[in-house]
Amino acid sequence: MPIEITMPQLSDTMTEGTLVKWFKKEGDKVKAGEQIADVETDKATMPMEVSESGTVACVLAAEGQKVKVGDLLAVVATGKEDPADVKKKYQTAAAIPPKAATPLSTPIKVPVPGLAGMTLEGAAAGEVHESASVGHGATREAPTAVPPMPHRGGNGHRMFASPLARRIAEDKGINLAEIRGSGPNGRIVQKDVLSFTPAAASESPPIAPGQTQVIPMTKMRTAIATALQRSKQAIPHFYESIDIDVEQALKLRESMNRKLEKEKLRLSIADFITRAVALSLEIHPALNARFNAEKNEVTRFGDVNLGIAVSIPDGLIVPVLRGVNYLGLKEIRRRSSDLIDRARQQKLKREEMSEGTFTISSLGTSGIKSFSAIINPPEVAILAVGSAEKRAVVVGDEIVARNMLMVTLSADHRVVDGAVAAAFLMTFKQFMEEPGMMLV
Repeated sequence: MPIEITMPQLSDTMTEGTLVKWFKKEGDKVKAGEQIADVETDKATMPMEVSESGTVACVLAAEGQKVKVGDLLAVVATGKEDPADVKKKYQTAAAIPPKAATPLSTPIKVPVPGLAGMTLEGAAAGEVHESASVGHGATREAPTAVPPMPHRGGNGHRMFASPLARRIAEDKGINLAEIRGSGPNGRIVQKDVLSFTPAAASESPPIAPGQTQVIPMTKMRTAIATALQRSKQAIPHFYESIDIDVEQALKLRESMNRKLEKEKLRLSIADFITRAVALSLEIHPALNARFNAEKNEVTRFGDVNLGIAVSIPDGLIVPVLRGVNYLGLKEIRRRSSDLIDRARQQKLKREEMSEGTFTISSLGTSGIKSFSAIINPPEVAILAVGSAEKRAVVVGDEIVARNMLMVTLSADHRVVDGAVAAAFLMTFKQFMEEPGMMLV
């Protein structure tokens, strides 16, 4: 019996996905569990695997095409089925047009997804938008014989991009003027867009006097805006901040790093923070929880699945470090580094982006002293971490310079009271100020 591969729901908010790349073509053999394609959701680009072994009989979605959750992407022939017969059956049923590139017709404007009246900060430079259009029915790379569509860049020069490259750029909110084409005469093709990494927002060039920039909301940016707006409106946030003396934690870190040189491993203060949060949540499970408003119930967890907010060019992503309360400092460093690196490359699996029980958001490396974070529902709390800095503090009867760190806890007042949040912060403070306790 043929296996139908449909667009999976890879995140809670996903309604459609973009088929970024096929790793198999019609006629190729596939094994169960093998990656067959990359799919872009509203949060990240994720691998899609095939559940059974067989032969790819029919591919029903082109690279760059948007597909609704549950719609058919491909069919795999299994057993003794003839892939040609399977392909014919599904093509007839779906009335699939020929695979050859469709000639370009009158261009149509691509609508820009967004939220009217909402202002967001920190849009990446790669999201700068210039008007573009695509041809009806352009489902894959047009042959070289088809003339590419000209596009005028910000410097006034004409540049050329294939219809599929233009469609993917529109979907990702990428400014084609920033991409160097690898095709004939500098033509921008699909692989140029897929491999393009936008510059950070802080590196974006200034806007010329009298000029404007129109920044479209990408799918990820729209998902972030929707989720955070819902969180801020529906959840009664309250905030508690505390100063922590991290002098001893920094000294222990340096001592351990000297011993870890042979392993080519260096701990960061973030690893101590992660470990302290995990241990504190074991003691205060009221914050290691998820709230289901529809059922009016709270689920507390024995395992700490820690979300780590990571900034990427398109916005923000929160990979989940599972079972972090069972990990030592070295394992936290290894796993978090791997998780963060793959998050920035948008190569996370679904299970690495779901079922978080608590989140840490840090702007310490940006020099931010303190800030308040918005809760990531259905979690009930999030810890915002600022930068450690030398300050004059009173120790005993003396004023001395100490490395101090400010953290702010945002909690859901529907299920967490101020005293409970304060107790968590005091426990966290104790672990950070007496870091040897984390090694026991």
